[in-house]
Amino acid sequence: MKRLTLLVLPVMALLVACGPAAAAAPAPVTVAPTETSMLPTSLAPTQAPEPRSLTVFAAASLTDAFKEIGNNFEAAHPGVTVNFNFAGSQILVTQITQGALADVFASADHSHMDALVSAGLVRADTAKDFLTNQLVVILPQNNPANVQTLQDLARPGLKIVLGDVTVPAGNYARQVLDSMSKDPSYGADFKTKVLANVVSNETDVKQVVAKVQLGEADAGIVYISDGIAAPQLMTIAIPANFNVIAKYPIAPLIKAPQPQLASEFIAYVLSPAGQAVLKKWGFTPVGP
Repeated sequence: MKRLTLLVLPVMALLVACGPAAAAAPAPVTVAPTETSMLPTSLAPTQAPEPRSLTVFAAASLTDAFKEIGNNFEAAHPGVTVNFNFAGSQILVTQITQGALADVFASADHSHMDALVSAGLVRADTAKDFLTNQLVVILPQNNPANVQTLQDLARPGLKIVLGDVTVPAGNYARQVLDSMSKDPSYGADFKTKVLANVVSNETDVKQVVAKVQLGEADAGIVYISDGIAAPQLMTIAIPANFNVIAKYPIAPLIKAPQPQLASEFIAYVLSPAGQAVLKKWGFTPVGP
């Protein structure tokens, strides 16, 4: 019995030695974090853009075009509000020189922009022409005075409304009358006769349009763009040899509260998109 036990023990030892080896524990694997796994578990809400205001002082004749440009600019600049002050260029210059804060000034002529340059409120090298304009005669829709030609403007008893001589459009109108008076077909006293029919000199060109629309005048001289903005009025074209080319400059104010926005607004006005809006409202673009 002892002998059998001795024989069994070596055999069992041999079987154990020849049996399957114990499986090794798997080596740890390092997995790089994915882009998704690195996202925070909760995202902060999108922060609303800081509200900012841009103030633009612009000639009254720019009202319709600049309102559209302002809407486009606001859409492209979230948080920005464009505030306009439309009036005769001479009134705007007075307001600015008396301390009114503005970021941008758009004038209907160079003389009023030059006034701000002389006052040290605009740098001369920043003023840029952004459009040109010309003049046209406007008449009420039903034309009660039966004005058919430019010569009719000198007819006694006619009621004419112009911009005041200090208003760019009023000054341009008088230049046109000067040119006509040099032509024999109108006569040397043409300007004198027309001015004798003037019943009101307005502070901006939009007031001239309003007086004609209300039937308070038989005729007025305004910009072509004003005639397009009031399609219910009749118009008489002024030939190019008598007409003027009004150049409109635009510039940022030296003391602009929002100088960066001022530069961006001017850049938009001069861009193809801004120039397209101006053309739509009857102005002649000067941009690329």
